[in-house]
Formats: sequence, C-alpha cells, structure tokens
Amino acid sequence: MSPSKARLAVAGTASAVLVLLGSAGTADARPVATPAAVAAAAPSYATWIADVTAVTTPAADYLTQRLAGPGGKNAIVLDIDNTSLETYYHGGFTTPAVQPVLALARLAKAKGAAVFFVSDRTEVIRWPTEGNLKAVGYPNDGLSLRPLFNFDPVQTNKTKARAAIEQAGYTIVANIGNNVTDLDGGHAERTFKLPDYDGALS
Repeated sequence: MSPSKARLAVAGTASAVLVLLGSAGTADARPVATPAAVAAAAPSYATWIADVTAVTTPAADYLTQRLAGPGGKNAIVLDIDNTSLETYYHGGFTTPAVQPVLALARLAKAKGAAVFFVSDRTEVIRWPTEGNLKAVGYPNDGLSLRPLFNFDPVQTNKTKARAAIEQAGYTIVANIGNNVTDLDGGHAERTFKLPDYDGALS
C-alpha cells in the first residue's frame, strides 16, 4: 500500500486510523484527495474485477505449474489494500476480499505454499487487519506492517519484508500488488501487478 492509500477517505475503523495517522503513524497535514476527485479516475466495480481477473488468471496458471514439483518452502506475497481487500470500493470494518485474489491465495496454500501479507498499514491496526483477513477467508502465514515511528519509503520497507521472508528459508515464487512500490526491489521470482488506474486505487 502506498502512502496515498492512507489519505483516501474510505469507511471503516482501520481506514479511519490510517487517515488520521498517515501511513507512518504520524499526523498528516498535507491536502487529501477527496472521494469525488478520486472516483472520477476510477472505473466501475465490475470493470475493476474484470481487470483484476485478467491478471490473476495467468498468475493462477503460473502457480499451478510452478508449485507442481517437489515440495519446499515456497511462498507468495500479497499486498492488502485494493489487492487482497476491496478497500476502495467496499471499505469497512470488515472489508470484503478481492475474490480473484482470494482464490489465488487459496490455490497457493492448497499446493503447499505459504501466504504472506506485506502492507504499508501501520502496526497500530495489526489486530483489526489480521481479523479482517481471517474473517474473509484468507490463509495467513505472516503479516508485515509498517513499524511505529518508521519513516522509510514504502518500497524500502516492503523490500526488507520480502528479504526477511527469504531469510526465514522461503522462496517467494510470486509477489502480487497494485502499486510498483509493492513489487519493485526484487526478492520474488515473478511479480503480478493489479490495476491502480494511475493512482486512483493506490
């Protein structure tokens, strides 16, 4: 999740904390994007899901082939907001899963891969984030969030999180997110970028 996600006015306790604190858990006095301004650049929900599916279908084909061989400590990494959860379209205390991504996570888990989440959400909302992921059916082998009082760039934190997963002995076979900061920095065999519509869903 990019810093702009923390400034989007979406419903829900978790999102409200992000709006008030900013992505790094500090007060954010910069101008925020209003829902009306952002909505003008975002497509319909149906279009978004179709565009997501256009990415997750080949990702599923890849995982089916990649995870078909002998076992090992394989893993996939998922971003959360507008990747795993429908934060923009249906934000709330329990935000619904992005169904094509949920299916991808379940496929990976069924084939023996661990499922890790790496997000720029702050540690302040770890508990509701974990609860939301569980409530909508995601397997969850680990959740990395922005540490309190951490001001590093988003990509720096996300790259470090993936490196830590590798240091734990996992091979990250796929990394899925909707922003380049979710994907750049290496530490994954393949990356799959979901649509963000020039930052409207970042």
